[in-house]
Amino acid sequence: MVASTVVDQVKLELPLEEGEPLLLSQNLKAGLVLVDIINGFCSVGAGNLAPREPNKQISGMIEESARLARLFCEKKWPLLVFLDTHKANKPEPPYPPHCISGSGEDDLVPDLKWLEKEPNVTIRRKDCFDGFIGSMEKDGSNVFIDWVRNNEIKMLLAVGVCTDICLLDFVCSTLSARNAGLVPPLEEVVVHSPGCATFDFPVELTRSIKGATSHPQALMHHIGLYMAKTRGAKIVSQVSIA
Repeated sequence: MVASTVVDQVKLELPLEEGEPLLLSQNLKAGLVLVDIINGFCSVGAGNLAPREPNKQISGMIEESARLARLFCEKKWPLLVFLDTHKANKPEPPYPPHCISGSGEDDLVPDLKWLEKEPNVTIRRKDCFDGFIGSMEKDGSNVFIDWVRNNEIKMLLAVGVCTDICLLDFVCSTLSARNAGLVPPLEEVVVHSPGCATFDFPVELTRSIKGATSHPQALMHHIGLYMAKTRGAKIVSQVSIA
């Protein structure tokens, strides 16, 4: 009851007004980005940062992301998949080892494995929170920027995990790059709220773990969406195809 009251109070102080339902069409020149919908973050018991038990927000995110992915693949529209993938000897503080390359944690969840065979899908493994930074190559090029340019994407639709971490970092970097004219012809970034999720680590659990930081799911999900909007993203709760 206390947590619910806190979340409700935050929503009053930081109201999140969502945009009109998004209606996709060929003329819109849309591209879909899936952020880190992998076993290590989404499949129960799959790793240090995976949920310990079934989680409604995460399962709903997977279901909605899969729905959108199928719509884009049916239309042969561009779709980019980010997979968090790390070397065993490369830490990513403040988090424990996770999504190590070849462990299976770094693979798409079962409901999305079919994407690996779709011709309109680009898969990018990244070794950092931010997919924009993780798209940089040694020669100075950027896989994400090239994907936007080559597909003439004007509207970017983003879903995935975590709402307030990897997804938010990617959205913020993309918006900054757009504002600087680095990602032509991108004009708009849209975040689909039901297609996003974050993890749940309530304060009660931190009391028995030295150095642990609480991360209440509902609260941080809202804050993640709110921050994305304040950076210039459009937040929508409904997406369909004309």
